[in-house]
Amino acid sequence: MFKTPVSALVLIYTPDLQVLIMERTDKKGFWQSVTGSLEQGETPLQTAIREVREETGLDASQYDLQDWHASNVYEIYPHWRHRYAPNITHNTEHLFGLCLPATLPVKLAPNEHVQYQWVDWREAAQRVFSWTNVDALKRLGEQHRLTL
Repeated sequence: MFKTPVSALVLIYTPDLQVLIMERTDKKGFWQSVTGSLEQGETPLQTAIREVREETGLDASQYDLQDWHASNVYEIYPHWRHRYAPNITHNTEHLFGLCLPATLPVKLAPNEHVQYQWVDWREAAQRVFSWTNVDALKRLGEQHRLTL
């Protein structure tokens, strides 16, 4: 079964913009936010909620989950293309934010991530490997500046 080339990216953060980042199991040194592909019949919002639960153990419906009504299209890394149908080279990623009242402990999915850290959004933007994740973090920083 091939993955759907549509996904959700969820920035999990606190009001003072501490952001949760996680290191991938399959690529040492690759840090990221919660992300995952849509499953059959899911909306991007449903995927965001499911992926947060699977990757962190948190129930996104208990906190401030926002659909940012934004997406990015990116080229799928060659080493992950085998997960998709032949000739699929790009993915559309929908952006979400999940604001928690404070940094919380999370329960990582051991098959996906080896460790997590809460870091300032600027540090997160320097450490994540995906340009779409960097873009989402910059959007978060900009939104926060506009609300001050």
